[in-house]
Formats: sequence, structure tokens, C-alpha cells
Amino acid sequence: MQTQYDPLRFYSKSELAKLAGVSYSTFYRFLKSRRLVLESMGITLYTKKLPPHIVRYLSEEYCIDV
Repeated sequence: MQTQYDPLRFYSKSELAKLAGVSYSTFYRFLKSRRLVLESMGITLYTKKLPPHIVRYLSEEYCIDV
């Protein structure tokens, strides 16, 4: 069952990894490769919950159905 995208919801990195169908470590490596972009958007790799604008960017970049 697919849920509707909520533009106000914060997602954890592990939730996004699960939605992408990859392990957390694989998803974290992907995030590390986009570190400069993410930092320019206002988050670090250590951010626990990812804000909606970051979720939107990652879902478009990594083709995640959110």
C-alpha cells in the first residue's frame, strides 16, 4: 500500500532507505556523495530527520516513490 506524499512530513534516513529498497549504509553512501549539495540546502549528514525540501530533492534525485 502506497501512502500519499505529505509535503510537511519529516522523514528519517532509514525510512527513506527502506522506501528506496536499499540498506541504510548504501543510502548513507549516496548521501555522502551529495554532501556539498545537502550542506548548501542547510543540513549535515548527521541530521536525524530530513525536512520536506530535502526529502523532495532526494526522492527526485534517487527516484524514490514517497
